[in-house]
Amino acid sequence: MGELVERVDEQDELLAVVSRGEAIRRGWLHRIATVVCRDPTGRTLVHRRPHDASRFPGGFNWMLGGAVEAGESYEEAAARELAEELGVRARPAFVFKFRCAGAISPYWLGLHEVVVTGPVRPDPDEIAWHDWLTEPELGELVRHEAFVPDAREAFDRYLAVRRDAGQGGP
Repeated sequence: MGELVERVDEQDELLAVVSRGEAIRRGWLHRIATVVCRDPTGRTLVHRRPHDASRFPGGFNWMLGGAVEAGESYEEAAARELAEELGVRARPAFVFKFRCAGAISPYWLGLHEVVVTGPVRPDPDEIAWHDWLTEPELGELVRHEAFVPDAREAFDRYLAVRRDAGQGGP
């Protein structure tokens, strides 16, 4: 049946457990957990997806992440994805969530943050290239045509949340 996710409604309430493939094919809302990684100096980890990736091949992204599995919280999924994709064990902090129209299908995106103080070991099946960028560098890259559209929307929303919280932005 494939990866099982929770199909949810417009309020992010559980409707059923379905395969992720079916949720995407039918355009059903489900949950995605993402993590923004920062180093101790405040730079953000940015990566490029492999050119043979099934979703967004060759695309730049400033978030790591993936589907929230059935029975998992956003926070648990974010920590799992961080360990799987970057080899980092940490507890990312929840920042906000929003309903994303999605380039592939609609979903609820939960965005988390973590400060990474040790080495990273990117999974080559998920990350072809990575670097730590300053906020101005990230602000410029996010407008590049190869930047994942959903990640661009999340970035714009993130800036708005920071602005509303009085933290400024790039």
